[in-house]
Amino acid sequence: MSEFELRKIGHVVLNVSDLEAAVRFYTEVLGLGVSDRYPDTMVPGGMVFMRCSTDHHGVALVGGAGPLERTSLNHFAFEVGSLDEVFRARAWLQKHGVPIVFEGRRRAGCQIAIEFRDPDGNNLEIYWGLDQIGTDGHARPANEWRPAKTLDDAVANPVTGQRLPAQR
Repeated sequence: MSEFELRKIGHVVLNVSDLEAAVRFYTEVLGLGVSDRYPDTMVPGGMVFMRCSTDHHGVALVGGAGPLERTSLNHFAFEVGSLDEVFRARAWLQKHGVPIVFEGRRRAGCQIAIEFRDPDGNNLEIYWGLDQIGTDGHARPANEWRPAKTLDDAVANPVTGQRLPAQR
């Protein structure tokens, strides 16, 4: 039916009103490990990436949200099995009139992705190549993140150790 296949829900990002209280809950109560942290200077309110597997993050929290009666979703992401599928997903979404709001690579996790909105305005991501955390528990250092504003730039300028398929 489509040009790509979603393999799993890869991660969920929530907006929270008290970042440190939320981090304590997810780490101390649920047992997630912290992979990375963005200060307020990178993301207003700060951001914490957490994991329950070798994926760089399965849950991320963005601080600074106002208190709500219900939770607020920042975005959720779908993993695909290949870099080529990210390119095919972009073409498929464009063919169906879905505007892409970001493509390329952001920072922590270093996945190559496209971001877009569903008809209700929910933020979604399709990605490939999320960093894995080894048994030592250390994430890729921030000086190795390589933001890219397009898929082609992400491919042309890979991060250290990310195995990309042959050039398109």
